[in-house]
Amino acid sequence: MTPCGTVAPDKKSIGAASCRVPRALTDAPYAPHMEHPPARCRLRDLGATPGTLPPGPLNAITDVAGVQVGHATVIAGDDVRTGVTAVLPHGGNPYRERVPAGLFVGNGFGKLIGATQLVERGELETPVLLTNTMAVARVADALIDWTLALSGNEEVRTVNPVVGETNDGRLNDIRARGVTAEHALAALAAASTGSVAGGNVGAGTGTVAFGLKGGIGSASRLLPSEQGGWTVGALVQTNFGGDLTMDGLKVGRALRHAAPTAAAASAAGATAADPPSAGATAADHDADGSIMIVLATDAPLSDRNLRRLAARAMAGLARTGAAMSDGSGDYAIAFSTAPEVRRAHPAREARAVLDLPNDAMSPLFVAAIEATEEAILDALCLAETMRGYRGRVVEALPVGVVRRMLAERRVTTG
Repeated sequence: MTPCGTVAPDKKSIGAASCRVPRALTDAPYAPHMEHPPARCRLRDLGATPGTLPPGPLNAITDVAGVQVGHATVIAGDDVRTGVTAVLPHGGNPYRERVPAGLFVGNGFGKLIGATQLVERGELETPVLLTNTMAVARVADALIDWTLALSGNEEVRTVNPVVGETNDGRLNDIRARGVTAEHALAALAAASTGSVAGGNVGAGTGTVAFGLKGGIGSASRLLPSEQGGWTVGALVQTNFGGDLTMDGLKVGRALRHAAPTAAAASAAGATAADPPSAGATAADHDADGSIMIVLATDAPLSDRNLRRLAARAMAGLARTGAAMSDGSGDYAIAFSTAPEVRRAHPAREARAVLDLPNDAMSPLFVAAIEATEEAILDALCLAETMRGYRGRVVEALPVGVVRRMLAERRVTTG
């Protein structure tokens, strides 16, 4: 466990490289006699391939060239389980080289700092930072400091920081306000291209989804060359409820009906730490909760079409069985990294706005839906069982059971 008050060095500690499943097993049917099924791994290592489009090389938002992700994980004592995640659209000065962006709100019970200016002007002038509900003000203040300190910003007099959140108060003593400005700056400093850490990291450290341990997830999709060859990547902070559905399988329902015994776990190919009954019903856990979705693409899109792209993320959320309840904050931000649509500041002359035609958007919509769905499920697959605030324990998704269910479906459907 990370010592009290320190920032975990988790920039790349989890993700594709952390899955300890031998490659031979990922392509083979599940073997009931396996004594040691996979621990934490990515969704595709369990045999699931949601959607129709292929993922990028990293299957992460960083497959969109230039996008960087960093985390600061805050674990202190028995009760603080939280953190910050930073998404940078490129490696330059985001205030001077702004990217067009769109926002879609599925349900607005949340605290998204910077939302109104983002909608009004259709652009990001800072990275997007994610944290817990009670930390958005501190993180926004740190993001302003970071932006003002960038070379070229010496005369800047206004900054629109964009900071989203979910409420991790089940596992984290959220009133302790454990996130500081230093944690936000650490997440920004840790940001890099390459594989993206997932599960119990950064802003996903203390989150809960479908009554199971949630967290950070990321995925991507590539369009074929005849449809532009564009990439769409997603990063999510999962903290919501519903009836968990994985690649079309009603996993949550099956887990609720499974016998919560060690014998049943063994028969399902799970370990003692991988119980088949970890799923929770709405009666056990509120369906309320939130999700932050960040989409990136290299397709040259205007803020109008980026808002349309962000809206499709909600279809990916729905595919996972999300309840999208009254007490949920469901937000999606989409931005384009295409150099030809970036907006220099200050712009002192009119210029043509490049944008793909409307009838070219449908493949990008599919990519956004699929990447969002897989990112959410990846967060569950990577997250580990956690004990936190007031001794509460939230179990991880029993990946051994899910592997068996997926294998049985392959046998049944041929």
